[in-house]
Formats: sequence, C-alpha cells, structure tokens
Amino acid sequence: MVSVRSVVDRVGPTLLHALQVPDDSPAVADVVIAEPGGAVAAGDLVLGVATSGPEDAAELVKRSAEQGAAAVLLKPPLAAKPAVKRAAKASGVALVQVHAATSWAQLVWLLRTVLDALADESEDLDPGSGDLFRLADAVASVVDAPVTIEDTNSRVLAYSARQDLTDPARVATIMGRRIPDDVLARFRSRGVFRELSRGRQTIFVPAQRDGTLPRLIVPIRMGGELLGSMWAVVAGPVSDERAAAFADAAPVVALHLLRRRAHTDAQRRASAELLRGVLEGRANPRKAMAELDLSDEPHRVVVIEVTGGDGRDAEGLRLALLERISQGIGRRPVATELGGLLYAVVPDRPGPGGWEELRDALVATGPSRRSGAPRAAAGAPGEIGDLSASRHQADEALGLLRAELLDERVITFDEAWTVLTLHRGATAAAGAKVAELGPLGALRTHDETSKAGYVETLYEWLRHPGDPRAAARELRIHPNTLRYRMRKLLELVPLDLDDPDVRLALITQLVALRWS
Repeated sequence: MVSVRSVVDRVGPTLLHALQVPDDSPAVADVVIAEPGGAVAAGDLVLGVATSGPEDAAELVKRSAEQGAAAVLLKPPLAAKPAVKRAAKASGVALVQVHAATSWAQLVWLLRTVLDALADESEDLDPGSGDLFRLADAVASVVDAPVTIEDTNSRVLAYSARQDLTDPARVATIMGRRIPDDVLARFRSRGVFRELSRGRQTIFVPAQRDGTLPRLIVPIRMGGELLGSMWAVVAGPVSDERAAAFADAAPVVALHLLRRRAHTDAQRRASAELLRGVLEGRANPRKAMAELDLSDEPHRVVVIEVTGGDGRDAEGLRLALLERISQGIGRRPVATELGGLLYAVVPDRPGPGGWEELRDALVATGPSRRSGAPRAAAGAPGEIGDLSASRHQADEALGLLRAELLDERVITFDEAWTVLTLHRGATAAAGAKVAELGPLGALRTHDETSKAGYVETLYEWLRHPGDPRAAARELRIHPNTLRYRMRKLLELVPLDLDDPDVRLALITQLVALRWS
C-alpha cells in the first residue's frame, strides 16, 4: 500500500507540504490533472492545475473526495485558504500544498516516478549513478563540451566523457570528486557562486592566467531551491543558442537530483530510527549490524552538543558535523539526533572512520569551549549489544563538560574516571545531606557573614596534605596567610585534623558541596 504520507515524505519538503492527511486515506494509485467535469479514479492524486479561486478549489476538494481520491494538491495561497481546508476536513480527503515555483509538468513526472518506486517491494528510489552519468553524457552532447554535475557543496555527482580534453583543474576535480580548494577559491573570487545563488540562467567564466579553461555554468533549481550546478569546459564564449540548450537541460537534471536526495533522505531516516533503537536498547544487535553496515568490532557512542554563536551558525556546524560523520563510516550515516543532541556510533580504532579521526575533527572545530565550538563525549568501547550502555556513559561524561568540571571540550568516559568518581560520590553524599553533619555548618555560616573563606581554605588544605605552598597556590594567597586562616578556623570550630577519619569525613562533605 502506497500512502499519501509516504509519497509526501519521499518527494520531500522542497516541493510538498501535507496540510491534512486523514488516518484512513485510501492508497495512492495514480496522478491526474483536474479538469472541469473530468473523472477522478479511486486513489488518485488530483492536481489542481487550473483552479482559479477558493470556491473553485473547495469544490474540487469535495468532488475529488466523492470520487474516492487520495489527495488534492494545490499551490499557495489556495491550499491554505480556510474554505479549502474546511472542505478537505469535512470530506475526509488529504490536502497537500505544492511549492509555488514548482512546474506542474515536472511534478507529474516526479510523482509517477515515486509511485513506481514505492509500488516496488524493494522500494529502491535511487535512480542509480549510472542514470546520472548517462544524463551527463546527454547534456555534454547538447553543449558540445565535457560536463560535470555537482551538488551545492561542489562535490561531483556525475561527469560526462571527453574529460581528457579539459584542463588540470577539471582532472583534479574528477579525481577528488570535488572542486579543489584552490580552484574553488579562484571561482569564488570571480563571484561565480554569488551568481549561482542569485538565479542567473547561465554564467560564463573566461579563461584564467593559470591555464584554467573557460567554464559555462548553469544552476540546477527546483521550486526556487538551488540543488546543484552543471559545469561545461568550453573553448571560449558560447553562442546564445548553445547556452540556452545547456540551460534547458537543467530541469531534467533537477528531477534526478530530487529523486537522488529523496532516496538518501529515506535511507537516513531509516538508519536514524534503527540507531535510536540501538541507543535505547530496544533493537536487535545483529539486525543493526547488518542494516547499518557496522563492523564486528568494538564501537563507541559519541554525543555532540553544538552550543553558542548565532543560531544559523550553530545549525550549519551541526549539519557539517553530520556530513563529516557520514563520510567513511559504513555505507550509511551512522548518526542520529535525540533530545537536541547529535549521536554517532564509530569504531574504536585509529584511521579513517574511527574514533580517533572523529576526535581530531571535533577538536579542530574550535580553540575553546567558549568559542561556540561543539562539546563532545564518547562512551567506553563495547560490542553492538552494549551500545545503549555506551550511550549513557557518553551522556554522563557530557554532563561533566556542561557543568565545566573539565577543561576539555572533547573527552571519553574512560579518561574522565577520576572526575566521574568524585561527581558520583558527591551526588550520593549530597542526597544523604552529609554536609549538614558536624561543625562544617558553623564554618559555612561564618563565611557567609565575614567572607573569611574558611571552607575553601580547609578544602585546599585537605587536598594538599603536608604541602601548604601548593594549597596556598590554589587559593592565590601567601602560605603565611594560609597558616593564619587555618589557625583561626580551628579556634572557631573543634576539629581534630590529626584524626584520619575526621579528615576523610570532612573531604567527603566538602566534595559534596562543590561537585553536586
């Protein structure tokens, strides 16, 4: 059964937004364009192409529902009009809003492609890299030049034949599957990417002094969103006819990129849901290993918190980290989000895709915890069945970073054992109200009124037994001042500091005050 919700999810929010989907919506069968007096079959997705106003749209909704349609698709502002929404709710038919800039013809093609894929038991929506490469060859024949198809991050998705007739910059792009940084900087300095974002139909970049040949570039857009670009290496200025033909190929490429992204998004969602089950201890470990393509070796759960800075910057950093984690670790991204935190599962080994490489990348994102760079903590390594325990350990270690009990931004659970021990002990002692016992309360009361600092002085004296200079250094006072304070506090409260049990009890109380 192909549901309205699954179709909307597969096409994605770039083009479709479900305003209302009843739980008992019929299965989707086909796509039809609404015509005056035209018939609608059960399960059809009805496209309101020529709908002229709210009354017309509401009537289309009622008529489609009576004939058993699965959903009515309308563009704004009609889709959100109260009369139309009321009609959809009363009729029990799904109402979907189509992005205003979407071509109806392209949408029909894309929806039928999605329906065909969802009807297949394999649900393989990926058009295949081969299709995109063949499309690159077809576009190259139109423009009569070697072509690459790239995403918005300048990564090469496909390329045509005849790349041997290009220049070193193109060869390096093909070999590295993305435009090299130095070449990228040169194109950026010429305003190429600014022009792409502005929606120019074609962009011509003349030859450069380093021998880089001219480029003819076309943005790939759908529904007003930039999906990528096509780059042709040309010998010189291109005629208007050839440039127009090159640009005319962009909508077809856009459909392929949307299908590709829908497939990737579907895989991400499935992987993320399975990973959540693993982290919460409710998924079968063997199934997780097979579905997530995890190797049979110890793994760590890493929790990452992106904090500080402008909200857009934080979101950009979060997406960049997710992309970074997604590279080289299994065939799918082994990462998900829970409670506003990013979780990743990585092998506990050096080299590409392992914890050490991810740790280096996290450390390199910023110089300090106050710079807006992410804080991250890793649980202890374990087998796949132990990942829920590793997740809890990572959460606990991250809690220490949030409380600023550690100076690092990135830590592992096993490295932080001393702080964890003190924190757990302090938390338990605070729950038992041990700080309220004995004479410590008198010292705290005296400090509150006189600001004498006796409690802090006693804590450092106990932490550095027999070393008053070290204790004084921590307090940033002279050793003689330390000795004076100790003498005065012992006059205030009766403490036998020669008794080891007294010292142990006091340090337990003081740790509970400081760490809980």
